[in-house]
Amino acid sequence: MGQQQLLLIILGVIVVGIAVAVGITMFQDNAVSANRDAVVNDLVNLAARAQQYYRRPTSLGGGQNSFAGLSGDASGLKKLVNTSVSPWVNANGSYRISVAGTDSSVWLEGTGNEIGNDGSAKVRVTMEVRATRQATTVEN
Repeated sequence: MGQQQLLLIILGVIVVGIAVAVGITMFQDNAVSANRDAVVNDLVNLAARAQQYYRRPTSLGGGQNSFAGLSGDASGLKKLVNTSVSPWVNANGSYRISVAGTDSSVWLEGTGNEIGNDGSAKVRVTMEVRATRQATTVEN
């Protein structure tokens, strides 16, 4: 009877250990996915602000049908968010203008706080913003 109880205890410990390992993995995958979604959401918000800048006349601080005023430094980012530093940082990650604006487009980049799919680099998303659309690329 003692050996049977010992075997059941060992089996129970193994099952609990496997369940804990699976739970940790699922939690970590969910955290990465949630961070990636949050970064994309923040970039969509910044893209909408960039499109507003594009349409706004220069007399009101806009680009008058050009993204050219959105430079890759803090002054370009300040036109989208109220910050004097580049990159702009919030709870989801950091954001910057990766390719300065031209007449027709601007590139935004977001770097999340979680390690991405490759296991070494953080979540990274880029977005090309044009006057009427944006294209998102998830890089990690």
